[in-house]
Amino acid sequence: MPMDRPGPLERLWIGLGAFAGLAAVAMAAAASHALTARLGPAELAAVHSAVQMQGWHALALVFCGGWAARGGLLVHAAAACFAFGLILFGAGIYSAALLALRLPMVAPLGGTILMLGWALLAAAALIRRQ
Repeated sequence: MPMDRPGPLERLWIGLGAFAGLAAVAMAAAASHALTARLGPAELAAVHSAVQMQGWHALALVFCGGWAARGGLLVHAAAACFAFGLILFGAGIYSAALLALRLPMVAPLGGTILMLGWALLAAAALIRRQ
């Protein structure tokens, strides 16, 4: 049985996930080499935490892109939450750690949206499609 080609949204989720993964690896390298002399321990810990979250959610986006055609609207909604949540969470953490620019409630809102994405993905797995 041949696999259907992914549609535009599926390709978008996979592409965003791949880009987020690439950026996570680049930020991890920067944090391990270029930023160690510039940032304090708390800022480095925050960057490492953000990189880890970014990497996990990059994989979640790629997974959603691969499953969305069969998983339906809930998978697309989960992927949208992962993409939007990553942007907000990363902006909140990276701006505070790297630029000393505090964006109140941006990281917590992003984290909440990421959790919503996981809840939607769980619902997509548990709800039987007709």
